[in-house]
Amino acid sequence: MRYCLNLPIGGEAAHPRILAGLAAAAEEAGWDAVFVEDYIVYQNRQDLPAYDPWVALAAMAVATSHIRLGTMVTPLARRRPWKLARETVTLDHLSNGRLTLCIGVGDPEDFTYAAFGEETDVRVRAGMVDEALEVLAGMWSGKPFSYHGTHFRVSEMTCLPRPVQQPRIPIWVGGAYPNPGPLRRAARWDGA
Repeated sequence: MRYCLNLPIGGEAAHPRILAGLAAAAEEAGWDAVFVEDYIVYQNRQDLPAYDPWVALAAMAVATSHIRLGTMVTPLARRRPWKLARETVTLDHLSNGRLTLCIGVGDPEDFTYAAFGEETDVRVRAGMVDEALEVLAGMWSGKPFSYHGTHFRVSEMTCLPRPVQQPRIPIWVGGAYPNPGPLRRAARWDGA
């Protein structure tokens, strides 16, 4: 991948129909990928509308045929990994294997963690991200899987279907330099 657009999930231009049109235009213009941000409240701006990235990506997948799609970045500590596993597999199938999942611990300045009673300590969230990645990979495997960590527990189960992409959906890790945690995480997965 050489050229990627990163589109906002907040503001008037972030409506899913508009994003689908922008993705189709980007594909026609020769871009390699289109990614959307992942916020509950767009960049701490309560005066702007914010849309769900997964619904928007589904609209973008239907409006395109070959451009890659993904998030930039999904704050994994705020998502239930089993729910995200189903959403990502569904989107991977809908897009015929064009999804890239970009993850991180989330913006330390994002007030919504505290507002919704979620974990605010970035180090704790980093531990949650590492565990959630293991749960995602296990659930995507299509094989019997169980997990017992500090933050997440999964009794043995098999989740089908598997992603279109094998061995799994690519995972890119976001983070701020020179923080070594995201770099180590990126080395364990598919890059930064």
